[in-house]
Amino acid sequence: MILRGSVLSNVLAMETGITVVTPGMLKEEGNYKVVYLLHGLFGCNTDWANYSMLPVYAAEHDIIFVMPEVARSFYTDMKYGLDYFTYVAEELPLICKSFFNISARREDTAVIGASMGGYGALKCALSKPEQYGYCAAIAPACLFLKEGMDYQRAHGKTEEFSNMIGERLINDFEAAFGPELTWSPKFEIVELAKEASRQLVKPELYVACGTSDSLYAENIRFRNEMETLDFGLTFEEWEGKHDWYFFNEALRRAINRYF
Repeated sequence: MILRGSVLSNVLAMETGITVVTPGMLKEEGNYKVVYLLHGLFGCNTDWANYSMLPVYAAEHDIIFVMPEVARSFYTDMKYGLDYFTYVAEELPLICKSFFNISARREDTAVIGASMGGYGALKCALSKPEQYGYCAAIAPACLFLKEGMDYQRAHGKTEEFSNMIGERLINDFEAAFGPELTWSPKFEIVELAKEASRQLVKPELYVACGTSDSLYAENIRFRNEMETLDFGLTFEEWEGKHDWYFFNEALRRAINRYF
């Protein structure tokens, strides 16, 4: 079953789009496993239901998939915009548990995303390791955000930089983090992983990236950084690009691995 609509968010102070995919006819008994499935920079809450085999995966594994809308926010409580991180990581689970028979166990709770959504998934899981048993990031972006912000701060007003990444993305970063691009450890995935590695419970992490993806080198570097921490990251690579062919296969592998 695919449900498409909107929910009223007190955090966002507005109605916001949401897509939910369930295993078909929902059973009254039993608490369903839940995956919060996050979209990328160019996407929206309907993407995973439109472009992947999500209904099949929901039926095979008895999972409810919840897909929120966050626009181009980088899953951040924005400097000039809305508090999308708080909405996704705190308010959304409460909303969904009030409507669906979703398990409260962290072992039954996962967060998965691709590209910007991969960054968001890692940010959620590593910021709140007590909340998520599993996190899968597919070709995640912004893995070394501080370096990107430093570079934009130094070169963001030049024509060369604008031509390289586009005015839209420059504006997105300034809206999310402010014109000064003020960095914080709470934005940085490796810093969050260092803190989470010291906690009593840690989410199981899975990262996949295609060898022809423009983010491949950054993902390999992230894998190497994570190997120095006590985290047990599983990293997979195979031939693929930054597209739905790869995202769908990576999602299938991620779900089969944990559930």
